[in-house]
Amino acid sequence: MCQYLNTKDTFPPQTCSAIMDVKVVLVIVCLCILAITSSEAGIPKCCLHTKKKIRPRTLMNVQRWEMQKSSGECEIKALVLYLKGYEKPICAHPSELRRLKRMKIKRS
Repeated sequence: MCQYLNTKDTFPPQTCSAIMDVKVVLVIVCLCILAITSSEAGIPKCCLHTKKKIRPRTLMNVQRWEMQKSSGECEIKALVLYLKGYEKPICAHPSELRRLKRMKIKRS
C-alpha cells in the first residue's frame, strides 16, 4: 500500500504506479511543448520556390523587399516582397527586382 499526498488515504500499488505514469507523461509533454516553441525562433523563414512573373498591380503594392541569399540558411536566391494587406510575403524571382524598381520610379 502507498500513501497519497500525505493523507491517511492508502491506495493499492498499481494505482500509485498509474499516478506516477501520468505525472511522467505530463512532464514529458510539457518538455516537448517547450522545446518546440523555443526552437521555432531559430528556424529561418526561407522561400522554397519563386514566382517568375509578378503582376504590375502587385508590384505597386510592395511596401518593402529583401533579397534572400542562397548562401547560409536558405537554399535558393529570391526576392522577398512584403505587400500592403498581405500577411505572408511573396517569393519572387530575383530578376523581378528590376521591374520593381522601374515601377517604383514611375510611381514617384
